[in-house]
Amino acid sequence: MSPVSEALPVVLVSKVEPRPAAEKWLIDQLWAASGVGIVGGQARTYKTWLAADIALAVAAGTSALGRFEARIHGPVLVFAAEDDPPTMRVRFEAVAEARGVRLANTPLFLIDVPELCLNDPRQLERLATTVQRHKPRLLVLDPFVRLVRGLDENSAHDVSGILGALRGIQRTFDVAVMLVHHMRKSPSSHPGHQLRGSSDFAAWSDSALYLTRQGDERLLTIEHRAAAAPEPIVVRLDTTPAPHLAVREDNGDKRAAVTAEDPLHAAILRRLSASPRPQTTSHLRDRLHVRNATLTEALKELAACGRIVHGEQGGWSLPEKT
Repeated sequence: MSPVSEALPVVLVSKVEPRPAAEKWLIDQLWAASGVGIVGGQARTYKTWLAADIALAVAAGTSALGRFEARIHGPVLVFAAEDDPPTMRVRFEAVAEARGVRLANTPLFLIDVPELCLNDPRQLERLATTVQRHKPRLLVLDPFVRLVRGLDENSAHDVSGILGALRGIQRTFDVAVMLVHHMRKSPSSHPGHQLRGSSDFAAWSDSALYLTRQGDERLLTIEHRAAAAPEPIVVRLDTTPAPHLAVREDNGDKRAAVTAEDPLHAAILRRLSASPRPQTTSHLRDRLHVRNATLTEALKELAACGRIVHGEQGGWSLPEKT
């Protein structure tokens, strides 16, 4: 018989100290305190600008996007794999000028190495040691694809190993972890389904921020694992007084905007508009190359807002004009 291993520690639920209400958020309504999560978007949807804005807000104790207050503030560590330190300084200086922050007095740090490979155990250990030494409130890693070498982001096994290690850093050092990640161009009824690679990315997140194109602007969709999300907002890259993300105050009907700009919704509406006959769910699924569950959810959303109707013969079509 093999020797008995040491038992894992357990704790009675009633003895667990709850997190104070004041410490629920790192950024009010935007990012959970000590939460891990994703900033997702396609190329040129301002992912790095958003991450920089949040990082500055936490480091300076101000408001992200000029709206979401930093509830917890302190040092921030950033590794930007696609921008060198001088480029990141220019970016942070621009956001700081727009937000009225003195960068010289702000504990905002860049991890100054040419490469950081999260699937290299030695480099992952160095990252953990760096977090332990500097005790940041937020760790920003941008983007995932440049942080791994030879890893298949479609492999749940490979991806879960990296995400699990980052979750371990979060829990060990009580630090929020923000991972910037790319989204596919293929349509989906939900932005989380558009994240490139394994579905583990969306499942891992305590907070998630998704940027999708809306003309010259971007729609920011916010999600939380353990809290209600605020309504989506529209942002744009403003250049006055310096480049930074600005919230469009007149958002109009945000729910209608989400439906109008959702790529899968738009693809369904185009196909139904071009068809002289109602289309079944299976026919649409085959033509649009999406999962049945994803398509069903999108059809329900369109039907709920009156954009499509389901006929007695089982097909989908646009509503008749009256």
